[in-house]
Amino acid sequence: MKDFFAGIQELFETVLFVPYNVLREVELENWWLANLVTWVFLVILVVSFTYWMLQLKSFNDNNEEDKSISSHSYL
Repeated sequence: MKDFFAGIQELFETVLFVPYNVLREVELENWWLANLVTWVFLVILVVSFTYWMLQLKSFNDNNEEDKSISSHSYL
């Protein structure tokens, strides 16, 4: 059983945490390169949000949503 957990530890140390180790080493040399992942995620977020808002606007312009004011049937 000890070998099983040692194998999991080896997997994380040699394969799965390598990108984090690289980012940690690069941070001391270049702040912009170390934060590239954050900038990429921010760009993806802005593009996704813009697409989502444009889709909502198109549905709103086509009057595809039921906007009638009504309560639930059990109220």
